[in-house]
Amino acid sequence: MMRVLILGGTGDAAELAARVATIAGIEAITSLAGRTRQPSVPLGEFRIGGFGGVAGLASYLRQMKINLLIDATHPFATQISFNAFAAATEVGIPYLMLSRPPWQKVSSDRWIEVDSIEAAAAALPNKAQRVFLTVGRQELAAFAHLEGIWFLMRMIDPPAPNTLIPSGLILCDRGPFALNNEREILLQHNIDTIVSKNSGGDATYAKIIAAREMDLQVVMVNRPATPSGKQVTNVEDAVAWLLKKLHS
Repeated sequence: MMRVLILGGTGDAAELAARVATIAGIEAITSLAGRTRQPSVPLGEFRIGGFGGVAGLASYLRQMKINLLIDATHPFATQISFNAFAAATEVGIPYLMLSRPPWQKVSSDRWIEVDSIEAAAAALPNKAQRVFLTVGRQELAAFAHLEGIWFLMRMIDPPAPNTLIPSGLILCDRGPFALNNEREILLQHNIDTIVSKNSGGDATYAKIIAAREMDLQVVMVNRPATPSGKQVTNVEDAVAWLLKKLHS
């Protein structure tokens, strides 16, 4: 029996776990970071919580006799990705990153592309008045100092008590989001700017389509660097990689 650890938390990770459950000879464990209060539970065996850095993850890989490691975390979860690559290298097992392609700007998009959350906040003064902020609850403090801008802040769970947040309204919801839903939100709250991470995928892309249709500007945070290990962009290719390892 070949054992694979899937670092999850994304729709792709859940789909991969479901696919692996149908393959004879492979046993998968999905690990969730536990940052949301009610995470979507994947099919099959899973665990919740961190590992304690590279050393902790390497120890877990050895203890659980993991043969393969697949990193299917969020494209902006950079720390765990680099830790995963380092731990897999230390233990000497194959590593694969499953990361969906980023969204691509089209001619009718009004994107301001930046390389960090801090740069996204710096781009807003004198350009925005009512902002749809969709970067997650852990990034709110970067916008808290901005005056004269109202924020609609969407996230899965509310921020922790005493968290520094900008002025505006908190909206707790979980994707995928329909295009009609996004159009209604933008109109209802008179939004003129969206701030988004370039997460890729379909679950939250409707807001980008709606912004395009309504000629709204989007401050788009580009993806950070990733480890140098092997990467695929879809579940099919990840399954093919697993099957090749299984039969090699």
